[in-house]
Amino acid sequence: MDHIKLSALELATISKGSTTSEAIERSVIGAQYIEKLGYHRIWFAEHHNMQHIASSATAVLIGHIAGRTNTIRVGSGGIMLPNHSPLVIAEQFGTLESIYPNRIDLGLGRAPGTDQVTAMALRRNNLNTSFYFKDDVLALQQYFDENNVQAKVRAFPGEGQNIPIYILGSSTDSAYLAAELGLPYAFAAHFAPAMLSQATEIYQKNFKPSAQLNEPYTMVCVNIVAADSYDEAKYLSTSLFNMFAGILTNRRIPLSPPTEKPIYDGIAEIEQAVQSMVSCTFIGTENDIRSELGDFIARYQVDEIITTNYIFDDAKRLHSFDITARALLTK
Repeated sequence: MDHIKLSALELATISKGSTTSEAIERSVIGAQYIEKLGYHRIWFAEHHNMQHIASSATAVLIGHIAGRTNTIRVGSGGIMLPNHSPLVIAEQFGTLESIYPNRIDLGLGRAPGTDQVTAMALRRNNLNTSFYFKDDVLALQQYFDENNVQAKVRAFPGEGQNIPIYILGSSTDSAYLAAELGLPYAFAAHFAPAMLSQATEIYQKNFKPSAQLNEPYTMVCVNIVAADSYDEAKYLSTSLFNMFAGILTNRRIPLSPPTEKPIYDGIAEIEQAVQSMVSCTFIGTENDIRSELGDFIARYQVDEIITTNYIFDDAKRLHSFDITARALLTK
């Protein structure tokens, strides 16, 4: 695994008993910690109308985290582009790149990152914007292009800046688009693993070199819960499983302390749905993570692992980051 890069995905999740400010500070502390461990980047995901997630104003949060760190790349995983004008995103990320040069990533997704009613509010009652995702990505690339000087509409700041674009997805549609445009592809296996194999194969086989990238670059986001013993990791993972059960049953709860058994224990329908949703979850010790993720990386030809970390206890959360780094980055 000498070539592998390790990164993290954050949603600034609000834990039970904490506030939005505390959730954001927790994200800052996590970013500072993984920077020292050698993590390559930290991304923040755009979500809306979700009471226990504080990453809705994603560009603002990226700027805050970049300002509290020094070297780690900071970006979006992702900006849900159909919610926005490409010009506005070009200006926002052009501003970020101007303040924090060579550290900003722009990951783009086509999903709303919310429910349909909220999507309508975001998109001013136009739900057709997702059908123009490719056009919007191309528009963004044009706004960033140094040769856009003759255009009637230009992005300042933004024009001529080297802001790498990534395509995010959980389906074959996004895989085809990333391959066609010659962009890095990040698959959301942490909550939608069903099409991982098909999507990565499509992307890698159909990739066309571009000005940004010569060869396919495959990134996969997974859940990792690491601890000093398997039993402890299994116990800590119930916070993750319980949170996803709340999503599936539309009874959303904040990230909560672990429980002896998942809250849906004995309810076969929910148990099956949760396990299907989080089947790309790696639980255990350093050796467990190294072995299981090593096989996973080889199977899907992964260049970069992006990990979530839904552990309730702050110290154990940071320790899991540490164990994961030792498992994947130590030669």
